[in-house]
Amino acid sequence: MQRRSIRTALLVATLALGAGALSAQATPNRESGAEFRKQFMNDLDTLASKVLALANAVPAEKYSWRPTTGVRSFGEVFMHIASEYYVYTPMSFGGARSPVIPRAQDAMPKFEATSDKATVLKHLQDGFAYGRAQIMALPADSLAGIRKLFGRDFTVMETGLGMTADLHEHLGQLIAYARMNGITPPWSK
Repeated sequence: MQRRSIRTALLVATLALGAGALSAQATPNRESGAEFRKQFMNDLDTLASKVLALANAVPAEKYSWRPTTGVRSFGEVFMHIASEYYVYTPMSFGGARSPVIPRAQDAMPKFEATSDKATVLKHLQDGFAYGRAQIMALPADSLAGIRKLFGRDFTVMETGLGMTADLHEHLGQLIAYARMNGITPPWSK
């Protein structure tokens, strides 16, 4: 639970930092929202392909490896990314969260607590497809304006930037895990 609180606080802080710069500007319009979605999806596509390539490169027996007690394992970090594809990625644009992860208080930790490679790969693929479909299905005019997330008002650009920053942070974490285990990320070869 403490990790979730810290994660939420970090995401809110990231979003708040971006809020200062954007609050002085007008709320994004339909065209800028649609362009931002396009750029976000390009970045998300690249990120997802790297995460999946790395997930495939990590041997199944390493999925339970963690750098120290109390820190997420390989499998748990991959599942955390999958959970963000199912929940926070679509919500950051105003889409619906997936029913794959119920709203119950213990649902997210339960979902993320796996180190089974086949399960992880399935959820990375399915979660990404779900999040992508949710975002692409939104009409362009819904991408402008303000939405509530974590009890605060944000523009789509603010939530999207916060989401992509968080996902890139986890990719960096996985790259560090891989290097610690002598695994070269496939795109680095």
